[in-house]
Amino acid sequence: MGSADGPTADEPDGGSRKTRDTAVSERRFRFLVAGYAVSSYGTFLNMVALNLFVYETTGRALAMGLFMAVRLASGFVAGLVVGGLLARFSAKSIMLWANVGQGAVMLLLILAPDSLVTGALMAVSVVIGACGTLFMVALRSSIPEMVGEDRRAWANSLSITGRSMAMVAGFASAGVVVSLVGYTAAFLLDMATFVICAVTVALLPIAGGKGAGSEAGASGASGAGKGEKEAKSGPRWRPVAFLALAAAPGLGLMVALRGVDAFGSSSHNAALPIYSTSLDASNPAVFVSAFWCVWALGNIGAQQVIQRYTQRTGKTVGALGFGYGTVVMSAAFIAAFAGFPLAVTAVIALIAGAADGLTEVAYTSHLQTLPATLRGHAFGLSATFENLGFGVGMILVAAALDRFSPLAVVGWSHGAAIVVAVVFLLRVAALRRAEPAGPMGPAGGAGRAGLRKEEAVEGRPDRGDRDGAEVSRG
Repeated sequence: MGSADGPTADEPDGGSRKTRDTAVSERRFRFLVAGYAVSSYGTFLNMVALNLFVYETTGRALAMGLFMAVRLASGFVAGLVVGGLLARFSAKSIMLWANVGQGAVMLLLILAPDSLVTGALMAVSVVIGACGTLFMVALRSSIPEMVGEDRRAWANSLSITGRSMAMVAGFASAGVVVSLVGYTAAFLLDMATFVICAVTVALLPIAGGKGAGSEAGASGASGAGKGEKEAKSGPRWRPVAFLALAAAPGLGLMVALRGVDAFGSSSHNAALPIYSTSLDASNPAVFVSAFWCVWALGNIGAQQVIQRYTQRTGKTVGALGFGYGTVVMSAAFIAAFAGFPLAVTAVIALIAGAADGLTEVAYTSHLQTLPATLRGHAFGLSATFENLGFGVGMILVAAALDRFSPLAVVGWSHGAAIVVAVVFLLRVAALRRAEPAGPMGPAGGAGRAGLRKEEAVEGRPDRGDRDGAEVSRG
């Protein structure tokens, strides 16, 4: 009776204990992000060093394309199976062995005799592509269990910040490392980054994966209905993965937009060196490096703003932020190739980076509102779409750049992303008008496949107005 009328004597202790637990989980997550940033540095370092090594070893540009194709194909396949792996194994074990695998294959490349270098390079492309996707999906799908539902936007922003800083450091230092110490030392450094991340994962208690799926299945057994049973009992990735996308109207379109966005990203990645050469043929790397550094500054700045916004308001940017951010980002990348003065182009790159950071946080936070049993499948299928979009884009864009200008190629590639983003925004707006009563309204979530009762607190993944934005403050 006392608890109904006012606070009990032990409530302050409970509140302070909750605060301590939150502080501990956030401190552990910061250590995990530090390890992830170190391994991301190794990933971006080897993207440059390995491509240079492949070209120097084979003497053929086609070999570099094949190496990248195998890497993307491995990520594509890993995206299809990672949901099933997370249903059987813990996220910690997947993240640990993903880093161990990448470190081991780099050691294989270092020790390989000259006659086996080509085979070792193919093994590297397969393992790096697959393990990178496995680690990323395991991390993102487990964040709500690691830090809590109300802190997932903060955690997403922190991990993206670490990755962006690692990208700048990796790209900026790759040429220096290779030229000063050689390929073997660069590969040893790369291997060390994966070992550091593996040790970090091994030392930290990390929730998610099999444990999270079992717990979610138990808590939502009465409310989830047939969708949850299929997710638990179905060992095959395909029906569960598409159940994840069917769990909320508009979510499949959101993942499709992510794939089209990756297609657009392939265009500016391929066109930047060509455009930079037209600006300064004697030193084309300067513009490319400067562009990505300014882009990263915008990305990191956006993460700081998002973190402060979520701390102050308790809200995330939501699905609408993802749609609008995609439009701004795509338009900025198109403008970057329009021949504006360098100062204006720098501002455009800053805007592109900030919008990219916004879309990354909004998209990841949105998928994390799915039930734990479906979340890994959704992230895995998303990774598959992204790898497919980027891989197909690289092929088509490479062919188009032989006949058209960088502005034209980037224009129609990112223009496609803008068109799909507008369709997505219209879809979200229609859902908001159709369901004014919210999660417990006439079209509420209790009867919708894959949605659980606790989403009344964490937000509805099918509605862009909340998207888990209004977090519980109790």
